[in-house]
Amino acid sequence: MSFPASKDAEAHHRIIMHMNKDHQDSLTRFLEHYAHLSSQSACTAKLADMTINSLTITTHNRSRHVIPLNPPMKSWSEARERMVAMDQEALRGLGRSNITIKEYRRPRGFLAVVFVAAACTIVCFSRRSNFLPGSWLHGSVLRHVPRFARFCYDIQPFLLYPVLAIHVGEAVWMERSRLEKHSVRRFSMLWWKWVLSTFVEGVGAFMRFDRVVKEETERKEKARH
Repeated sequence: MSFPASKDAEAHHRIIMHMNKDHQDSLTRFLEHYAHLSSQSACTAKLADMTINSLTITTHNRSRHVIPLNPPMKSWSEARERMVAMDQEALRGLGRSNITIKEYRRPRGFLAVVFVAAACTIVCFSRRSNFLPGSWLHGSVLRHVPRFARFCYDIQPFLLYPVLAIHVGEAVWMERSRLEKHSVRRFSMLWWKWVLSTFVEGVGAFMRFDRVVKEETERKEKARH
């Protein structure tokens, strides 16, 4: 079917512009679910064309993916409802939440203190020689507390690897339980911020992420009313 030259053509253009501007995350999910692309391949999704029968979505490498609309729409007035339904189906198929997280929230207050303390601990215990004379840490701080320096030197091999294992496990759990669920693209800048933050501080990052999800959920609920 072809477009009438007036209102339908205007609606066609408006829908494409709206999807590309405000619902790029939905287009990405369309490619992941209906075209079976990886999140990396689908992340640059752009709606190139739309008819009452199909969507044509392109990616950064100019590949084109045609997604059929079953059944075809009868008019452009069905477009919004159809896009919402397709996105909900994609979310269910991908095991995702309808809440997409697009921000990183840095630690503040007490959580900032915990973050700095955890980061300093990881850096200090990364090398056993940090606790020996000649190191910057020893010359600046630990020379005043030689017994504590010796204690840290003795426990470093037994402390470092379990701590790293725990922190890596927390980062992996953040990815699997939250980032993927809330459509944070793997290896994106946002993904790295949350993963590295979790690796350093652990539970504080989970608390902040869950708070962002709660706020976004509340914002979305208010927008419906």
